[in-house]
Amino acid sequence: MEPASANSYLPVIQLAITPVILISGVGALMLTLTNRMGRIVDRTRGLAEKVRAADAADRGHFENQLNILWRRAKLIRIAVTLAGLSMLLSCLLVMAIFVDVAAARNFAAPLVVVFLGSVVCLFAALVAFLRDVWMSLWALRLEVDRARVKIED
Repeated sequence: MEPASANSYLPVIQLAITPVILISGVGALMLTLTNRMGRIVDRTRGLAEKVRAADAADRGHFENQLNILWRRAKLIRIAVTLAGLSMLLSCLLVMAIFVDVAAARNFAAPLVVVFLGSVVCLFAALVAFLRDVWMSLWALRLEVDRARVKIED
C-alpha cells in the first residue's frame, strides 16, 4: 500500500471548507450573542438596584422590566447553547470527513445528518436571537409609553 500524496487530500480539504465557513459565521453570531448577554446582565444589575430604592408606584414597572430581562437572558442562553452546539457539530463534521477519507469508508448518510443537525441548531439559535430582539423592542416600547405618561402628568 503506497502512502497517500498531499494532492489526494486536496478534494477532502475543499469538501471540509463548508463546515469551516459555518464555524466562522456562527463564531461571529456567538460574539453578538455574548455581547447581548453582557448588556442584559449589566442592565439587570442596575435595574435591581432601582427596585430596591423604588417607591411603590415605580416598583411594579421595574419588576416588569426585570421579568422581561430574565426572559431575554433565558432566550440568549438558549441561542448561545444552540450556536455552540452548531459549532461543535461542524467541528465533528470536519473530523468525520477526514476520517471517512483516511479510513476509505462511506459515511455519506451520517455526514449529511451531522451537517443538517448543525444547520438546524443554527436555525434554532437564530430564532431565539430574533425573539430576544423583538422582546427587547417590546420592553423599550413599555419604557417609551411610561415616559410619555410621566410627561403628560
